[in-house]
Amino acid sequence: MFSKLTSILQHAVEALAPSLPLQEDFVYHWKAITHYYIETSDDKAPVTDTNIPSHLEQMLDILVQEENERESGETGPCMEYLLHHKILETLYTLGKADCPPGMKQQVLAFYTKLLGRIRQPLLPHINVYKPVQKLIRLCGEVLTAPTENEEIQFLCIVCAKLKQDPYLVNFFLENKLKALASKGSASVITEDMLKGQDSLMTDTGQSFQPEEISNAAGTEHIEKEDDLSTSLDELNVTSSPEASAIRLNQDYNLVNSLLNLTKSPDGRIAVKACEGLMLLVSLPEPAAAKCLTQSTCLCELLTDRLTTLYKALPPSVDPLDIESVEAINWGLDSYSHKEDASAFPGKRALISFLSWFDYCDQLIKESQKTTAVAMARSVRERFFVGVMEPQLMQTSEIGILTSTALLHRIVRQVTSDVLLQEMVGFILGGYREPETLTGINRHPLRHRLIEHCDHISDEISIMTLRMFEHLLQKPNEHILYNLVLRNLEERNYTEYKPPCQEDKDVVENGQIAGAVDLEEDPLFTDLSPDNTLSNQEWLSASPPISPEHPKNDGKTEVHKIVNSFLCLVPEEAKSSYHVEGTGYDTYLRDAHRQFRDYCAICLRWEWPGSPKSLEKCNLEASFFEGHFLKILFDRMGRILDQPYDVNLQVTSVLSKLSLFPHPHIHEYLLDPYVNLASGCRSLFSVIVRVVGDLMVRIQRIPDFTPKLLLVRKRLLGLEPEGPIIDHMTLLEGVIVLEEFCKELAAIAFVKYHASSTP
Repeated sequence: MFSKLTSILQHAVEALAPSLPLQEDFVYHWKAITHYYIETSDDKAPVTDTNIPSHLEQMLDILVQEENERESGETGPCMEYLLHHKILETLYTLGKADCPPGMKQQVLAFYTKLLGRIRQPLLPHINVYKPVQKLIRLCGEVLTAPTENEEIQFLCIVCAKLKQDPYLVNFFLENKLKALASKGSASVITEDMLKGQDSLMTDTGQSFQPEEISNAAGTEHIEKEDDLSTSLDELNVTSSPEASAIRLNQDYNLVNSLLNLTKSPDGRIAVKACEGLMLLVSLPEPAAAKCLTQSTCLCELLTDRLTTLYKALPPSVDPLDIESVEAINWGLDSYSHKEDASAFPGKRALISFLSWFDYCDQLIKESQKTTAVAMARSVRERFFVGVMEPQLMQTSEIGILTSTALLHRIVRQVTSDVLLQEMVGFILGGYREPETLTGINRHPLRHRLIEHCDHISDEISIMTLRMFEHLLQKPNEHILYNLVLRNLEERNYTEYKPPCQEDKDVVENGQIAGAVDLEEDPLFTDLSPDNTLSNQEWLSASPPISPEHPKNDGKTEVHKIVNSFLCLVPEEAKSSYHVEGTGYDTYLRDAHRQFRDYCAICLRWEWPGSPKSLEKCNLEASFFEGHFLKILFDRMGRILDQPYDVNLQVTSVLSKLSLFPHPHIHEYLLDPYVNLASGCRSLFSVIVRVVGDLMVRIQRIPDFTPKLLLVRKRLLGLEPEGPIIDHMTLLEGVIVLEEFCKELAAIAFVKYHASSTP
């Protein structure tokens, strides 16, 4: 009480007294602080009961006023006094001792305000960055300490200053000397070893005096024996059995302190620490990036926390819950289970895991390149391979479903190119040569995941197919090349026949050499001439034909391709024309938008505009469509016997593949007139077989067309659910088949006109 009264009287006297020159005023306040330590006998009283906070605030105000009164960049006498008399060093000592109690908070606040309010660059001064370095080491030592808030504010202002001038980070890569003991001997730095080395210079231009080296050696721990292989050439010191060798290393205490504070139970402190790290990893200085990855535990902390949060998830989380949980933003991880109407068991743990993964992803995205590569590799090795792979490779259906749903969510969420590259390598491996049927299991995880697309459990099949569908939409060329393109590179799915005069005559008569005539195909013997579209009818069923382009690139005319897909399903198996809003034109709009998006993804991949010349292709090599397309084609072949949801997902993946603007993909998946080599199948040939099977089975189902229409209306919600209809799976499969053929026709049309437009 007495001290507070004294403070009030002092302010009153200062207000009435004539104003002193700024420097005298500044010195007066500083001496008032130092006199407290000389005169006081009660060092247990809290600092808030003294005049110290008031004097420190006055000193800050004077420094700001002085800077405002002087020209930009000019150092005034008060700042000179602060630097010359090592005031910050003294304050650091008082803060470290926390004398009187609470002094550490006052010192942290003073440093923070000084760096934040003074515009001139202070950190390059040795009497600033040295005590700042020391104060950084005090931060994060104890979690939930009363000074946590001041600590994070101080660390963040230092990070902000480094962001403004990245080179300054070199002052915070602190050199340390580690004693490397020879086996069985004590760690000693001898006087002879230091003789003649008045100071040891580092890459950053800092120097350490011999006495500082001794202190450093005394405080640093001895390196583990498996680190002893590190080169000692940096110091040109030779080791001997009698004495230990020394080498310079670097500490990045700013990162270490922030890492400690990311573990704070106070969410606000943890988020601020994460923000500080985000600033530091983005600094372009190579020395900082090297130190960040080699001398801090940043990579380990990121992945260890990912692992901990992943293992905290319940063994089985409903895949729909994993899918539907709202978009995750790492900085907004504030979830209240009581306030959430859509809460489910494990939601808190799931949000925590996805939030931390989002932070890792964003951190890698913002990082300097070498830092990003090191962090992404750590996530792959320590989390993807070490933790997720065993979960994905297990035999428990519940475990497979949960881990695949989480992988799918991660695939959707990742935005960093570097982390995406590591994730793709984890899922698919790095192989780029054509696949063989006997070598499809070279990368076990890839093989297992593709096999899961045709799993006995429909849920697992759908979830794995969805994961691949989202993976294909990621901006990484290796995904499509590894899954599909490497097997189409040589176009050995085609049977090359040099055109002869007879073929040319046929082409001139409006037919395509080697084309499949549906009316002559044995599978289409039941297809009457009334069921095909004439050229005039086609004009009303599809968009207007553009003027014919010269066919010097061997492309089949687009109207023939569109007609082929639209006519695949026989009339008695079509039901869409009875329902409004299910026409071909709706697919055209979607195809146009999606194709534009896919072209934007593939823009940087420098794909060819036309297929590889057959003369340059190795057509003698045996063709294998690859494991991925094999599974998709197998499932497509069973479309009449599979559940509706499975069929929707299989056709969705195939339509996404068809959208890619690569000429070989277009030819193999969208050209019905490609001359297939013996024993090869294409998407069109698979559908042709399905339609042939359908036409046989239609004859056995009474009232097929009315039942088909009723099922379509039920699926669209236009009819209420009623009695179970016979052959429901077949009828739903026919509806999916009809829609898929319209979708492929629309994609082919859009891609043709996009390639024909100059």
